[in-house]
Amino acid sequence: MKKLLTLVLALAMLLSVCAFSASAEELVDGKFAETRHITVEIYNRNNDGGTDPTNNVYTDYIKAGMLEKYNVEVEFVSIGRWTEVDDMNTALAAGDAPDVCVTYSYPTIQSYADMGGIINLNEIGGKALEEYKDVLPNLWNLLGDTNIFWDQDPDSGDLWAVEATLADNARINTFIRKDWLDKLGMELPTTEEEFYNCLVAFRDNAETLLGGDASKMVPYSTSYDIGWRNDLLFMAYVPEDAKDEDLYINGFDDRHLLYPNYKEGVRVLNKWYNEGLVWKDFAEYASDSTHEDDMMKAGFVGAFQHNWDYPYRGGEDSIQANLQRNVGEDACYVAVDTFVNEAGLHRKFLAPSIDRKVFFPATNEEPLASLLYLDFISDPETIAFLQLGKEGETYNVIEGGYEKIATTGDYLQNSLNNIDYTITVNGLYLGDATAVTTAMGYEKVAPELIVTANAAAKADGRIVTTYHCGAIEAEQEYGTRLPEFRDSLLNKAVTASVDDFDAVYDQGMDDYLTNGGQEIIDERAAKLEQYYGYTAE
Repeated sequence: MKKLLTLVLALAMLLSVCAFSASAEELVDGKFAETRHITVEIYNRNNDGGTDPTNNVYTDYIKAGMLEKYNVEVEFVSIGRWTEVDDMNTALAAGDAPDVCVTYSYPTIQSYADMGGIINLNEIGGKALEEYKDVLPNLWNLLGDTNIFWDQDPDSGDLWAVEATLADNARINTFIRKDWLDKLGMELPTTEEEFYNCLVAFRDNAETLLGGDASKMVPYSTSYDIGWRNDLLFMAYVPEDAKDEDLYINGFDDRHLLYPNYKEGVRVLNKWYNEGLVWKDFAEYASDSTHEDDMMKAGFVGAFQHNWDYPYRGGEDSIQANLQRNVGEDACYVAVDTFVNEAGLHRKFLAPSIDRKVFFPATNEEPLASLLYLDFISDPETIAFLQLGKEGETYNVIEGGYEKIATTGDYLQNSLNNIDYTITVNGLYLGDATAVTTAMGYEKVAPELIVTANAAAKADGRIVTTYHCGAIEAEQEYGTRLPEFRDSLLNKAVTASVDDFDAVYDQGMDDYLTNGGQEIIDERAAKLEQYYGYTAE
């Protein structure tokens, strides 16, 4: 079956290249003489009350702009956001993937590239991507050589995708109910011990804080995604002198599972769980469940870790807005920076400024038009419209930036900052106006809460050096299934008895390593030695 699929994709690639080579013409005054047509992937998040992601004021803006500037018709094709890898695999295998595709999963791209299913961006019309630089000024200004050539193979020069930029690499924060602390006469915690004492106080004063709902008390909440939702706690146990090279070798899991001493951070969470400080049912709810958020909105949760601005997202339906409606105006989650490593740093391992991967499948017969699409959506003017909307209707101009108004009706955004359309940038990208606009961009939230949260999420940040070692074959083979082993390991370890913790954790780690993890480690180590001369200890 794989050989047949390889043959089909190779034929599609050949036909695509031939079609492009035969029909490619010089742009006349920057646009095609004959109208071209491309299809573009857009995530469908199935938002209640959301707009049709393929047909709204934002898609109309893009379509009109592309037609006027380049004489290119754009058609949007929806792909499920939460099933994007499976949906993209199906579309690529069937040969009907959109011309412009985006994914968070590079192994998916590499797998199909190996079968001839992805266009090599360094062979478009017989040219390297660099040779199109003069007609792609916005793309180059936004991404630069670093992101554009991030995934280039160091040996062959093959380039299967460009990396979007992460405008703001704030990742995760710890949030705590300040009104509960005030009621108990406690200060905001600044260390792990103080944070732990707050959780104990929440548990032991449930009746004072919740009255008749005392049985619903959750001092600390987390989800099945233990690695993401407790990253700051776990990273406090990583030695400060850990070498970038070793962190690269062991850093393919984006939850940092294989970072040194990670286990000891998990041990702390296991201790909290066994003391009744952690939501006991966290492992029973999948990613599409709203149960945990509903508990926060109802006022039953004392603290949690999540995306840096999580309780403030969603306007009228945000956790913060619901909390205040249900509990009172003083009810409030605030970001605190409490986990300190051995060097006294509130260490956060932040992501490099890369984000989603944009690629063209072999069935794309208009790669130049597709490149021009990427340039159009990378234009600061386009980004500003997609992120802000219409002045006076969705935002007002204020000193130093912009103040967003509730984006409802035609201008409703299905994703934060409309990132599903700004596929070359994730996060507000408004030049000098970004900081003020960010702080003012949350409905029902005081700007100072956003400023505090953003600063806390990046304080003492460390970005591990990225070593460009080409494709890691083992990662392509096992990378998409290992997260299941990781989540299973962590869920079982956290909920184990204190006495069983080591045995459960070690067995889960053995399963993770024997199901592909060790092969990835070994290949990364070998590649790092090959290209950079580093020998792992």
